[in-house]
Amino acid sequence: MGLQELCRLMSRFNSYKRTNIILQHLKMSNHTDAAAEVLLERKGCAGVITLNRPRFLNTLTLGMIRQIYPQLKKWEQDPETFLIIIKGAGEKAFCAGGDIRALSEARNTNQKMLQDLFREEYILNNAIDSCQKPYIALIHGITMGGGVGVSVHGQFRVATEKSVFAMPETAIGLFPDVGGGYFLPRLQGKLGYFLALTGFRLKGRDVYTAGIATHFVDFEKLGMLEEDLLALKSPSKENIADVLEAYHAKSKIDQDKPFILEEHMDKINSWFSANTVEQIVDNLQQDGSSFALEQLKVINKMSPTSLKITLRQLLEGSSKTLPEVLTMEYRLSQACMKGHDFHEGVRAGQGLIKLLFNEE
Repeated sequence: MGLQELCRLMSRFNSYKRTNIILQHLKMSNHTDAAAEVLLERKGCAGVITLNRPRFLNTLTLGMIRQIYPQLKKWEQDPETFLIIIKGAGEKAFCAGGDIRALSEARNTNQKMLQDLFREEYILNNAIDSCQKPYIALIHGITMGGGVGVSVHGQFRVATEKSVFAMPETAIGLFPDVGGGYFLPRLQGKLGYFLALTGFRLKGRDVYTAGIATHFVDFEKLGMLEEDLLALKSPSKENIADVLEAYHAKSKIDQDKPFILEEHMDKINSWFSANTVEQIVDNLQQDGSSFALEQLKVINKMSPTSLKITLRQLLEGSSKTLPEVLTMEYRLSQACMKGHDFHEGVRAGQGLIKLLFNEE
């Protein structure tokens, strides 16, 4: 073999080596990016979950769920982990729900993903409810859909003046799942029925007043609250509750502001006591007040099928356990995925969902 040919072979080898190194880096980069969708860290006495997709309002993916669930179970069994904190990266959202566009796209390409995502998400929701360690969700910013599922079933939920809660699924041909059939009918009066059917937004302290959050803390104090929780030494549930209560007591933002729906609650309880959507619509029409007609206008934009499913879901769920509700909701979710309304709703309903969050 001549020197020239040897040099040519060496050049090819080096080029191949460089290409391999680049490919390895790309693989590592992709793996890192995927892993970075959720951060799972032990800090002080706590396990900390950070939903880390701020550009996408921390929406949940199947990959994130598959990382969170096993870690939650490990921390639950770990004698050195005394509490679990979940929060969202960035200042806009805790978690704006599941990745509905990916769900819709999977309709024709990956039916198994549709089954897996709902099933594994609901298993996670149930694990949060039954978690033996205090579970604290810092629900700052937009919290809806799947974000509600990974927060509302925990023992403690901390809202701030920037919190925005909504379950707008009837706008996209779905229903308020992730255990919505359990917690919504258990809110005061018929508030949960109203929130489920209209997608009405609750903001700031109203999220606490409605019973979605257990505590309210000024946003600027949220970091300090987390630090104080992490600094606790072998804390009991009572120690943790005392810290949360101390911060809650110090918050004065909107302290004297009445609940946004307070003046309408008697009517809401009356309108939404009906057992059919048709009767609720009739109640709103007969009332004729500006607030009633406003809600009627919203309901008329929703998927008629979703409205009927949702009302039945809440009526049934009001007397079921959470595991029973989640089983029911899994069956409903698969039926909705096979139907037309959800996929049409994802395509056409994006504007309506944006309308629900157009102030700010």
